[in-house]
Amino acid sequence: MTTTAVLVPVKAFAVAKQRLGDVLDPAARVALAKAMASTVLAAAGALCTAVVCDEDEVRAWAEAHGAEPIWTPGLGLNGAVGAGVAHLARRGFDRVIVAHADLPLATELAWLADGDGVTIVPDRHRDGTNVACVPSEGGFTFAYGAASFTAHRAEAARLGLLARLVPDARLGWDVDTAADLAVPAALQPPSYLLPEVPCR
Repeated sequence: MTTTAVLVPVKAFAVAKQRLGDVLDPAARVALAKAMASTVLAAAGALCTAVVCDEDEVRAWAEAHGAEPIWTPGLGLNGAVGAGVAHLARRGFDRVIVAHADLPLATELAWLADGDGVTIVPDRHRDGTNVACVPSEGGFTFAYGAASFTAHRAEAARLGLLARLVPDARLGWDVDTAADLAVPAALQPPSYLLPEVPCR
């Protein structure tokens, strides 16, 4: 039976979303970062969740939200995610859904584990990779940053894995700039899907 875990990379809240500095003060940026990350953890539903981090506040936050913190200091985003996937493989999980922490519209993630190979959800610009589901073993190398969507498709091809591309409007909406805060009404999930306190 295939088992799946959700892995969320979370940077220190105090330094998150600094590109929003023109419209949000530091306290508001911290609150936003925590709220979005909590929403992503909640979207995991019944799946096991883990958070790769290198900051004590994030580790405590992850534990408070029922997620396993995986300590990855000095590895950078790609190294941390790779280490997190390897850790979950050792724990016996066959597949790992890697979801970024800045997806305010995330409501469900488990369905991404259906099927074989690699599933990639690009951002709405078809440049970055907001969510990816990969086999926990097999050596998938992550390449987050500019054009990661293209890089991850190429990595799946290198490994001989089928790449399933899933353009999803809600999972494709991440928040990096002030313009990203204006979510179109059509993408807003129904209110009954939004927890009063977004946590697991």
